[in-house]
Amino acid sequence: MSDPGPESFADAFERAHPHVVPPRVWWATALQVLGRIWVGICTLIILYVLAGHLPEEGFGTLTFYLAVFAWLDALAMLGTSQVAVQRTAGDPASVPAVLKAARRIRLGAGTLGVVLVGGGAIASGESGALWILLASLYPLTHALELSATVFRNRIAWSVPVAVRLVASGLSLGFVLLAWWGGVDSPAFFLVAIAAGSALGNLVLHLASLPHLPRVVGPIAAARGLLRDALPMGLAGLCAHTYFYVDNLFVRHYEGEAALGQYNVAVRFLSVMIMVAQYASLTALPWFARRHEAGELASAVQRLGPPLFAAAGLGAGLLWPFATDLLELFREGFGAAGPSMRWLLLAVVAIHAGGVLMTALVAAGGYRGVLVVTAAGLLVNLLGNLWSVPRYGMEGAAAITFVTEAFVVIGCALALRGAGVRLELRRSWPWLGAPVAFFLGLGLSHLLLLALP
Repeated sequence: MSDPGPESFADAFERAHPHVVPPRVWWATALQVLGRIWVGICTLIILYVLAGHLPEEGFGTLTFYLAVFAWLDALAMLGTSQVAVQRTAGDPASVPAVLKAARRIRLGAGTLGVVLVGGGAIASGESGALWILLASLYPLTHALELSATVFRNRIAWSVPVAVRLVASGLSLGFVLLAWWGGVDSPAFFLVAIAAGSALGNLVLHLASLPHLPRVVGPIAAARGLLRDALPMGLAGLCAHTYFYVDNLFVRHYEGEAALGQYNVAVRFLSVMIMVAQYASLTALPWFARRHEAGELASAVQRLGPPLFAAAGLGAGLLWPFATDLLELFREGFGAAGPSMRWLLLAVVAIHAGGVLMTALVAAGGYRGVLVVTAAGLLVNLLGNLWSVPRYGMEGAAAITFVTEAFVVIGCALALRGAGVRLELRRSWPWLGAPVAFFLGLGLSHLLLLALP
């Protein structure tokens, strides 16, 4: 299927049926999920190969820095993706000015990340510090990736997904080349993974150029972009921090080997939340237009419950197999099985929270997003301080679930504060998630009984 143009049938359908979730939202989400499956496969192959190749402590170090680099991505983007879409979805002429301002923000934030992570690795005498410094340069290429805003506004994701497939394949290829070459430095493998991502951002920029509006004369300044993006950027940093900060606690109290086991379970969570991530990202332009029409609450009620229920079903289906799945990577990794079950519950919560937070962004509630995520970070830090010394990695996973549930409640309250009221009498479809969870759990137990 080709990407819809500005005057496509998809746009006409959305205008004619404003109360229906546009089919291209579902199509783009499905496309991104398929792409994320490929990305997940590449990541799992990388982890599988390196779990057997590196010492347990070295593998733990690798997964620790992969988490750090996910945080670096959030720092480099600093909320500019959501604000760029929110500002330009209904005003294509503003794209050049918004992208120019957003690129400056990303370059500045990315440079800060290089200093913090790359410079910090050198200052602390981390093994392979120079390789870590080199890898930390890749988030700077997110300034180029901003050009894909033109595809996001049109809810046209085939080109970005295709580039993502290529980038992940390159990262996997570089890792396998280093593995075949006998490399045993975890930091060098970070460079291999980062190189694929950096090349992907460059290719996406080049693919987006023909679709950008032509610029005649000087580009006007996009005023207030940093003011709007900063709360979103800080919120993104808070969210990534409370998602990954448990690495610090598990590493300190349990050691590198346990951290490697725990992070494989976290990788399963990362794959399972892809529908929540991509559906929310894809729906933002539609949410923004529904908010302008005063019908955002109705749009949330149509998109949220099906995603929430699908997550419940998936969590229930995988619940009995958590330990066995982890053991596939390396003998002994099943010790993280109880942690993975808590993370499955977090997956369900994230599917609700992602939709509600996207609605809050569409409503312009940037400060509300920041307040909710900052409070979530505080809950997570305090929870990890209490739970990890007592319960180890399982305590960290349980606090992840508690944090995500807290964010769901916080987003619902913040939406009410922004004037978007989800009517309780129309909220019964959200009950589909717990029903679907127990249905999936029952089906899994029937499957176990049927197996020899």
